[in-house]
Amino acid sequence: MSAESTPEPGIPGDDNGTTGPDGGRGRRKPRARRRGLMIAAWTAAGVVVLGGAGLGYVYFKLNGNLKSVDIDQALGTDRPTKADNGSENILVLGSDTRSGSNKKLGGGTDDGSARSDTAMIIHVYRGHRTASVVSIPRDTLIDRPACTDPEGVTHDAARDVMFNSAYSTGGAACAVKTVESMSGVRMDHYLEVDFAGFQKLIDQLGGVRITTTKDIDDPESHLRLKAGAHTLDGEQALGLVRTRHGVGDGSDLGRIQLQQAFVKALLDQVEHVGLLGNPKRLLDLADTATKAVTTDSGLGSVNSLMSFADGLKGIGASDMTMVTLPVRYDPADPNRVLVEQAKARLVWNALKTDTAIPKAATTGNATGEAAGVVAAS
Repeated sequence: MSAESTPEPGIPGDDNGTTGPDGGRGRRKPRARRRGLMIAAWTAAGVVVLGGAGLGYVYFKLNGNLKSVDIDQALGTDRPTKADNGSENILVLGSDTRSGSNKKLGGGTDDGSARSDTAMIIHVYRGHRTASVVSIPRDTLIDRPACTDPEGVTHDAARDVMFNSAYSTGGAACAVKTVESMSGVRMDHYLEVDFAGFQKLIDQLGGVRITTTKDIDDPESHLRLKAGAHTLDGEQALGLVRTRHGVGDGSDLGRIQLQQAFVKALLDQVEHVGLLGNPKRLLDLADTATKAVTTDSGLGSVNSLMSFADGLKGIGASDMTMVTLPVRYDPADPNRVLVEQAKARLVWNALKTDTAIPKAATTGNATGEAAGVVAAS
């Protein structure tokens, strides 16, 4: 199978005027600043965050919607050191639980379990003007550390297990612990989105415009798209970020390439959604968003979530570089991938030091062969 580079070259410090790793600021084109409530939906079932001001009487309603996990208490002090350079790392998971209102969505069976169908580390560079996103393939074979699940049951460490088993074994805290064990990078925050909330948000936003360069036909994710321009509704968007058999080489890596393209299209569109003139739509979006997410306890209130999102609102699609953890296909099982450890260390070191991810880390890896199939319209 062929390999190609997934990232864009414009990591922080390029000449589009973003803030560089050294904190210096180049010339920027003026960007319209949005007031009020802002919905920033970052997904592959990824992240929805609230930001802005003026919630007023709806504060307690929205605050009551939020679910949070005390990651710090669950993991204790034996963790990587927090960065002191102004950068932040956020682990974003999309859970593919088939229970409740998620049961009918996205294919699969209701087996009572939940898995992290999508995993991304969002590294926000100091100055909060640019970001890099590192996708972790769910089929990556890793060594999972010992974890204690939400019921208090301790699970022994395991070798050569799929990455997404960390979440199904021990929930959010185990997923964070596993990522930190793999990378040596401290996760400052955790965000999780479920199927039903994601689908509803896309519908409330009026859909997402994309263009496909090839037909996509995947009966497992219930997605059928002819090559051309589309406005995806929530069900179609969910199908797109979950499809793997209808495009590329049929692997999880191809799905990641679709997810990364969709995230950029979504961010580009959300940036231009007018919300201030429609208070009901604003409230409906806020209500759905706060019901859809699970956060770490540090973001477990509307005020905290708004403050966090306010610090990210200057980052648009053009300010983000998206890469995939360097992997190769497992010769013993084509449905699994193995971490290219030397290249992965380059990625993790870049996040630790708040510097650009070097191109040497992202070339010559397995990719999924779905690059360029989806783009923003």
